[in-house]
Amino acid sequence: MTAPADLLRELKIDRRKEASKPPRRKWPIVVGVLAVLIAVFVMLGMNRPVEVQTATASDAADPANASVLDASGYIVPRRIATVSSKITGRVRDVRIEEGQRVEEGEILATLDPIEASAQRELAQAQLGAARSQVGQVQAQLREAEAQTRRLAALQGEQLVSRAQYEQAVAQRDALRAQVAAIQRNAQVAGEQLDVARIGEDNTVVRAPFAGVITAKAAQPGEIVSPISAGGGFTRTGIGTIVDMDSLEVQVDVNEAYIGRVQPGMPVEAVLNAYPDWRMPGEVIAIIPTADRSKATVKVRIALKQKDPRIVPDMGVRVSFLEKNAANAPKPTGAWIPQKAIVLPEGTEAATAKTGHVFAVVDGRAQRREVQLAETRDADRRVSAGLEPGAKVVLDPSSIDDGARVTTGADDAAER
Repeated sequence: MTAPADLLRELKIDRRKEASKPPRRKWPIVVGVLAVLIAVFVMLGMNRPVEVQTATASDAADPANASVLDASGYIVPRRIATVSSKITGRVRDVRIEEGQRVEEGEILATLDPIEASAQRELAQAQLGAARSQVGQVQAQLREAEAQTRRLAALQGEQLVSRAQYEQAVAQRDALRAQVAAIQRNAQVAGEQLDVARIGEDNTVVRAPFAGVITAKAAQPGEIVSPISAGGGFTRTGIGTIVDMDSLEVQVDVNEAYIGRVQPGMPVEAVLNAYPDWRMPGEVIAIIPTADRSKATVKVRIALKQKDPRIVPDMGVRVSFLEKNAANAPKPTGAWIPQKAIVLPEGTEAATAKTGHVFAVVDGRAQRREVQLAETRDADRRVSAGLEPGAKVVLDPSSIDDGARVTTGADDAAER
């Protein structure tokens, strides 16, 4: 049997053996963990998408892309009138509303005709009085002429004195002069009546031409005047009428590009309100003056279509086309900025026929070999290899095929 002392010795820890064991090395584990972390960070960095600027390829067959110049302007009418009365008066009746179509000579409004009617009645009475005087004096003249003839016969037989005969002649001549004066007065009275009738007619406001009412300016009971009376209490117009058949486009063209525009040049106009509706047109004239504050020249354009959707002051975009653009075959492919194209090394841009671009597909840059055609300003037409509507990277020098990319706002919007 083991003695208690031996058991106690077995339970005793020998510190000398523990001290003699070599220490465990932990640095390989730390290095391994760091290596794994570095690999993870490198992989994450390689998979991080690169932010790029893109442009949308526009369809080369789109007529807008055949333009030599684009400009913005407005629809303006050539015949527009703010209709007013010829006299100052109180409005009695207004017969128009906005949007109403009126014909030439149609009554738009009437003024209170009391004063004008009184003037006409007075002139008519004066004319009647003058005509009655003419009849009275003409009767006296006929009697004087008959008396003169009798006295002439008696004086030839020496039955009356020559003095009596000469007195009758003088009276006849005086009556003749009086008849002429009264007839002239009657004529003047007739002309005054015509003027009074015109004044009465001026109380009726009529349309000067056929068109559409775009503004109603007066109401019954208001005072209207052909001239401004000041103070803001007198209207200067009944309404505004526009001849819709006279609508045209006016655009401001930068004076640096006005040389591209010629009279008779075909154009295509697109209303801002109807972006999918293209209207053919033609340059009417180039106004021979420039706006020094904006450095622009105004150009007038005639629209070849008439439509009720076209209304004054609408915004419109105009593309000026080559004169033979309508009959020329439509180009194929797409237009993109030249800076999106990578040319073969050692190739000049003017002579290059091929190149490649990076199209963004499902968040990755995809290399596309493209065929190059003509150049226009900062753009170039790609005849094959890229479809219209594709987004291309504008700075492809730092992009690899298949790289993940994230796109910002388009640098060149689709035209």
